[in-house]
Amino acid sequence: MRSGLLKLFLPVLLASACVSFQGADRSSLPAVSGARALEHVRALVEMGPRPPGSVAIEKSRSYVISHLESLGYHLERDAFEARTPYGPKPMVNLIARPRGEEREVIVLATHYDTKFMEGTRFVGANDGGSGTGLLLELARALVVRKGKFDCWLVFLDGEEAFVEWSTFDSTYGSRHLARKWKDQGVTSRIRAFVLLDMIGDRNIDILRDKNSTPWLLDLVWETAREIGLANILSPLETHISDDHIPFLDVGVAAVDLIDMNYPPWHTEDDTLDKISADSLEKVGRLVVAMLQKIEARFQR
Repeated sequence: MRSGLLKLFLPVLLASACVSFQGADRSSLPAVSGARALEHVRALVEMGPRPPGSVAIEKSRSYVISHLESLGYHLERDAFEARTPYGPKPMVNLIARPRGEEREVIVLATHYDTKFMEGTRFVGANDGGSGTGLLLELARALVVRKGKFDCWLVFLDGEEAFVEWSTFDSTYGSRHLARKWKDQGVTSRIRAFVLLDMIGDRNIDILRDKNSTPWLLDLVWETAREIGLANILSPLETHISDDHIPFLDVGVAAVDLIDMNYPPWHTEDDTLDKISADSLEKVGRLVVAMLQKIEARFQR
């Protein structure tokens, strides 16, 4: 992903239609375990670098599929061939859906590949690993959730650029899936797309991404304050290019939860010791709380 110039942001007025948790029973929200999420990250990191088309990413894909199927999710493998600066590369997006009737949808997404870095052992504990680990834990936490919308879990391949970030060398999986869902009419059912990327930093501070849909971005900030997690939000705003952009381009409301204030980014120092269960758990709690508020917005 790439970000633009950072600057201090001014507080914004939040939409009055948003539901508040003040006075509500927060104990009804599914519990998220940062420790479990971290163990998933550990398993992925032990597989080594996981760029698209590698043996390691196939192992990580099998790991993700096995966990999700054990929880009873229906799994779809969205396989395609991407044109990259290194020639054609096989890639596979994974979509996990609850079994049952088709309803309106909230998508929780992450990328599970790591950047191809020749000569560097880049294991991507935070960049690729943290979002995947947390999404696997959210799969467990949400499997018994009785929400009004379906929650789809999407693991995207090919987020990273092979050479240099550009419109054509990046976000391969999200560009493919966004086009496919648009052509199939799926996007008309998606009410929100929430992207998790680099959310395991021990000193977590989520940036205010101005490319994200305004009402959904405001909802993130409002929810975090209401559940006592305002301290994981950064006072900085920027414009982030990431896997949410292709979905914005096809008319889906989307928000990127990302912490770019991470010195080991795209270095061999992006290792397990740089992330924490506490950060993963806090972001997980935020995402779970957001689901109820997103549903309320569309059912007012």
